[in-house]
Amino acid sequence: MKIKQRAFSGAADQQMMMALGYAFPADNLHGVDQPYRFSSWAFDDPANAQLWTDEQGRILAWVVLQTPFWAIDYACHPEFADEVHPQLLAWADQRARQLVGSDFGRPIWFVNVFTNQLARIRDLAAAGFASQANVGENSWSKVLMQQRGMGAATSPMTPGKFVIRPLAGMSEVAAYVDLHQTVFESRSMTVAWRARTLQQPAYRPALDLVAVADDGRLAAFCLCWLDAGAYGIRGQVEPMGVYPDFRGFGVGRAILSEGLRRLYEQGAQEILVETDNFRNAAFALYESVGFRVMHDVLVFRKDYAV
Repeated sequence: MKIKQRAFSGAADQQMMMALGYAFPADNLHGVDQPYRFSSWAFDDPANAQLWTDEQGRILAWVVLQTPFWAIDYACHPEFADEVHPQLLAWADQRARQLVGSDFGRPIWFVNVFTNQLARIRDLAAAGFASQANVGENSWSKVLMQQRGMGAATSPMTPGKFVIRPLAGMSEVAAYVDLHQTVFESRSMTVAWRARTLQQPAYRPALDLVAVADDGRLAAFCLCWLDAGAYGIRGQVEPMGVYPDFRGFGVGRAILSEGLRRLYEQGAQEILVETDNFRNAAFALYESVGFRVMHDVLVFRKDYAV
């Protein structure tokens, strides 16, 4: 079969790209949360994405340089991965070099892979990417965690000084963005990006939660996603965070527990979350509500001249 490479052409392509990621969850770290990532401003320039298709136009692989995440995201149909994976890495490398010094460029790009994806790991090493798992003080790896069943989330307790409710639509997006930027100490989240998440077909307002303090300030957020596919109904938490002033009051556990409760209420059979493998506060929080490590994730890095 002849495989064709072509440019990304817009929203219709996005839905087909996401369908590929949904179809092979064992091969793709980002599946259920794709609508969040596909809303990012990396897509403001269509040249940041590339597709590989068969002769009938069916998407077999895609790659996106996700500037807000400093990450190269991609998905491959497993039947064609051996042929296409090196090609998409080569395209991403070329695009990363073109972007140096631009608003979409980064001096470093990262790729995440499961530890059992040996062929991908070999291709990444051949393309000049290096695992960050054992590089000393700045070592970095991740985990994909899973929860099945209600676990510790069955009886969420909201701290008395907070109210947990859904985001108030577009009228509250700007306040959310301010909170998100503070939590992650980054300006990458934008009003346009967050507004696009509300327009995604997979978006469910009841799963987009904020915690409001008694003085009216947004104290925390927990955005959840749901996918009903061939592998059952799966949920994912992405993103979640608590404003620094409100940490230590139990609001993080409360809003996460409420998000999980709502996911199960809407039919989720399993729920996923990705986090750093540092055994830090976030990892401990997810463990406390019943998440367990499903996959270890390696982070590969490649540097580009500025």
